[in-house]
Amino acid sequence: MENNSTKWYLLGFLGCVWGSSFILMQFGLQGVSSIQLGSLRILFAGLFLIVVGFKQIPKIPLYKWKYIALTSVCGTFIPVYLFATALSKIDGSVSAILNSLTPLNTLLAGLLFFGMDVQRRQFFGVFIGFIGCALLVLFGGGENTTENYYYAILIVIASIFYGVNVNLIKKYLSDLKPLTISTGNFIVMFIPALVILYSTGFFDIIHEEKVQTSLSYIVVLGIVGTGLSNILFFKLIQVSSPVFASSVTYIIPVVAIMLGYLFMNESLSIVQGLGALVVLVGVYFSSKK
Repeated sequence: MENNSTKWYLLGFLGCVWGSSFILMQFGLQGVSSIQLGSLRILFAGLFLIVVGFKQIPKIPLYKWKYIALTSVCGTFIPVYLFATALSKIDGSVSAILNSLTPLNTLLAGLLFFGMDVQRRQFFGVFIGFIGCALLVLFGGGENTTENYYYAILIVIASIFYGVNVNLIKKYLSDLKPLTISTGNFIVMFIPALVILYSTGFFDIIHEEKVQTSLSYIVVLGIVGTGLSNILFFKLIQVSSPVFASSVTYIIPVVAIMLGYLFMNESLSIVQGLGALVVLVGVYFSSKK
């Protein structure tokens, strides 16, 4: 019973935090490039986790480091750069809705690679969800629809990586503490992210006022929206199921749309609104047992 209530508290908290992450990324992108934002997000989260979780490192068995590395790449490293790049061209609200494809991709990854049992209604949900995704992508706003199309695809790719990541953690790392997994993940990513950041020339512009302003948002994004949230998400996976954990993306679009409307004057067209509804209906059916 305790696990049942815990998973709902974690789901609600993560939905609000990650829903807010989209607007933090948009604010951050006003002073730095998408590659710089992705690297800084990893570095700030990594510093936080190394400080609070360095004692956990010896608890990772040597043979599990390959899974730690895989989950770091699939769950954070590649997606943060994909999201940052996409958000430089498309609205945060649309990105959040496309991110709600994660439960569908968790289901597909579980079926194809992890031996997950899937029912007919879940297949139906996958089909519906991808129809909604197509509506969102093809009818994206902006002057260059083709460009928006390609950038929106980055979010879909990121959601596929998230789906694989959730299944990897559930199958191979469930016996480790969430803090242990998170700290191991960011130790793996820290040096590569630092090298990428250095190669962008970031340290030549770090003293500029707009960069300093962006950093204030990225610090919150990295520590709360990435570091702390990763720990709680891994806990959610352990106390629930992969598909339930990934259903946090139900809440994310609601929060992102509200904040986008309030702070960025974002809005959805009628067709995009229909697409968003179709995506959520598909996710609902894919997650039912």
